[in-house]
Amino acid sequence: MSSEQIYTGLLQFAVLLFSLVFHEFSHAWTAMRNGDPTAKELGRVTLNPVAHADPVGTVLFPLMQIFTGVPLIGWAKPVPVNSNRLRHPRRDDILVSMAGPGSNLLLAFVAALLWRANSSLLGSYESGFLFTLHEFMQAVLPLLLQINVLLALFNLIPMPPLDGSWVLYRLLPPRLAEPYRRFGRQWGFIVVLALVFTGVARQFIGFGFSLVAPFLRAIAGI
Repeated sequence: MSSEQIYTGLLQFAVLLFSLVFHEFSHAWTAMRNGDPTAKELGRVTLNPVAHADPVGTVLFPLMQIFTGVPLIGWAKPVPVNSNRLRHPRRDDILVSMAGPGSNLLLAFVAALLWRANSSLLGSYESGFLFTLHEFMQAVLPLLLQINVLLALFNLIPMPPLDGSWVLYRLLPPRLAEPYRRFGRQWGFIVVLALVFTGVARQFIGFGFSLVAPFLRAIAGI
């Protein structure tokens, strides 16, 4: 493996780590703002990676995926939420669940804006610090945009333990919600793995990406 491949891989890992941490921070902050201090009491309303990192899901699996190409799943420690402490449990639970994917889409939007700014403000430099900064941003911003769109779409899949499952659970009538929740607790992670390894998750993400990509490309000016 060349030094350039190692550099690119570590850059991807750094962007993914930041994106996962921001995702979990957004869950924690939204829960706190809506009346549930559980995450705050556990020190999760922070951007410190140590508070959110899972040794396997945040470090081992992503590094293996980046450097071997094996389609593994990356994740951070889930933010604990006590729905009974939320001011409006049904509505606020949906808000907390959507905060993670929403924060990733926000980061993708910011990346698109910075991409345009980087090209227009720094694109003319051919040497020196500003040229180096331009080249670095040209490497980071596409990763930041793409990884965050992928994280947002993946987490919207309505199967536990992904965020989309909590939204669906709250929208389903009680006679369907509880069986769905029980099924998710027992089989959800296995189903998600199956969706990943069979390519179904990739197709879902690809379809979603095709919907948002033109908008983000227009913002980025590419």
